[in-house]
Amino acid sequence: MTLWLTRRAFLKLGGAAALGLALPRRAAAAGLRPMPHAHLLGRTTTSLRYYQLPTRSSPELGYYVTDAVIPILEQAVGEADPPHNPLWLRTNRGWVHSSFVQPVRERYNEPILPVPAGGFLAEVTVPFSQAWDFEKSPARRTYRLYYASTYWVDFGDTDSNGVAWYRIYDDLTGKYYFTHARDLRRVPPEELTPLSAGVGEKRIQVDLAAQRLTAFEGDRLALSTRISTGVVEGDTPRGEFRVERKRPSRHMAADDPTGAGFDLPGVPWVCFISWTGVSLHGTYWHNDYGRPRSHGCINLSPFAAKWLYRWTEPVVPPEEDHVASEDGTRVVVF
Repeated sequence: MTLWLTRRAFLKLGGAAALGLALPRRAAAAGLRPMPHAHLLGRTTTSLRYYQLPTRSSPELGYYVTDAVIPILEQAVGEADPPHNPLWLRTNRGWVHSSFVQPVRERYNEPILPVPAGGFLAEVTVPFSQAWDFEKSPARRTYRLYYASTYWVDFGDTDSNGVAWYRIYDDLTGKYYFTHARDLRRVPPEELTPLSAGVGEKRIQVDLAAQRLTAFEGDRLALSTRISTGVVEGDTPRGEFRVERKRPSRHMAADDPTGAGFDLPGVPWVCFISWTGVSLHGTYWHNDYGRPRSHGCINLSPFAAKWLYRWTEPVVPPEEDHVASEDGTRVVVF
């Protein structure tokens, strides 16, 4: 592959970008004490109000802006509003509803340099990592790469300040962006090996009314999880399908004149069931499973999506970024 960015230009631009990122850590900027790596945090996926008690009828104490990183001190069943989800989270400022808080952690990684030939799949292990476009000068910010999203890394280097960077490929735009290497973890091959390999009959059932997905091995229940399907009737089509294509990472985007468009890089663990683009995939932009929220795809938690990605056929080899088949796992949507 021809690199459009020379090492000298990378060192110069990388140093400039690193200076632009020389800010206090998010926790410190929010007035919080640094938390241990094992401590569970949350990222607000939208502006979110917090309350004195786990109910919207209690006094409102303030609000968090989008992408605020907050400590999750306690979980509790509170007011069921919306009715499908009564789970509330206590932060250091008050109670927030869980629907728009992505559970995250903040774990840094040892950079893998040089990047092996062919690159590798990586996932974000911090609440978010800033991507930069170094093709033009001065360097500019592009996307935020959110926790549990996945990307293909094909190059890495250190800049003039000694900061390690990875270059990631955007499969939608065909462009390359750089982000801090410590924020991404290589997904090892053992995490991509098939689950229940050799099991005869596997099938997935998607119940639109119950907003629940179940996976079976013969008559044995293998997985049951809440999902979010299409908001508009018919966006998630009913019928019998097959997993026809799989990708461990996909940039999904669509324009919409009504403002309902989306632009989501690094959607993880994608199993397509229709040529129209309907798929099962991981979701990092909400935590609101149990009611319709999508444009037609079947939203799952990143954990459940990764399990299905490994469990379904066809199998994607660790070194590949996609695979197609006419005889994938059966999916029934009703």
